[in-house]
Amino acid sequence: MLRIGIIGSNFITETFMDAARQVDKVKVAALYSRSEERAKEYAAAQDIPHTFTDLEAMAQSDLIDAIYIASPNSMHAQHAITFMNHGKHVLCEKPIASNAAEVQAMIEAAKANNVLLMEAMKSTLVPNFDAVRENLHKIGTVRTFFASFCQYSSRYDKYKAGEVLNAFLPELSNGSLMDIGTYCIYPLVVLFGKPESVKASAVMLESGVDGKGSLILNYGHMEAVLLHSKISNSNMPTEIQGEEGNMIIERISQPSSVRIQYRDGREEENVSRDQVSNSMVYEIQSFAELVERGELESPINSFANSLTVMEIMDEARRQIGLVFPADQK
Repeated sequence: MLRIGIIGSNFITETFMDAARQVDKVKVAALYSRSEERAKEYAAAQDIPHTFTDLEAMAQSDLIDAIYIASPNSMHAQHAITFMNHGKHVLCEKPIASNAAEVQAMIEAAKANNVLLMEAMKSTLVPNFDAVRENLHKIGTVRTFFASFCQYSSRYDKYKAGEVLNAFLPELSNGSLMDIGTYCIYPLVVLFGKPESVKASAVMLESGVDGKGSLILNYGHMEAVLLHSKISNSNMPTEIQGEEGNMIIERISQPSSVRIQYRDGREEENVSRDQVSNSMVYEIQSFAELVERGELESPINSFANSLTVMEIMDEARRQIGLVFPADQK
């Protein structure tokens, strides 16, 4: 039984708790919150036995074997390195860090301490993503990858009313590219690796982060076009266009269905696989199994893939002029 601690007490951690209850290899054993009152209230509601308001004390504790980090993006690297330096395995929410330099420091800490570090990019670990990878050859030489993840933020109305919440603060390494765009970039990198070039554009908000944007990534033999937004919605599916057919994927953030339309008019509808509704189950299961086997890196959400994704986002941010305080460290 892998005993996991949690940093954070928000809607993401509630989803994580629900998923963890469905994985028999893990138990959520402790919670960190800056507020003791909030920690005890949340822990009682979620049946978590131990609480902490001191991160160092939690990292040193023998009550946990691993930590799930759901703190603001700007704190991911610091929190992860603290726990890895005390021998704890780390499952870190996406995006794994603020920039590539932080990712590299996290990787070095994981290797130095012989612990598992994995980015919690759930979409690449679900059964339907396995279906994408295993059936991709059917559509022939791939020429275009198109992905759109545009989700109007519930916090944007408050932003327009003058209240800037965490989702739109550069101090926390937030914005559309980091919070939403990464869902389009990560599966692209897992499938096709590092692009030859990146072109990015964005609509910038007065708070200093991007509200929406687009990327064009060139691979020589193919192009990827990615759209992301926190200030508008889209229902467009992801499409991978090959010379022999197209693969259509619903909901790139957690692929819910996969089908193939061939150039000759045939359709293959039975590509999709059964999967549970809470897709975080698969990332927790994968993380626990890697720890159980003594493996220190995910073969899918690997160090190389996480680093490549962050390098793409660093270049995109350079082009759109999005600078985080974390970049100056």
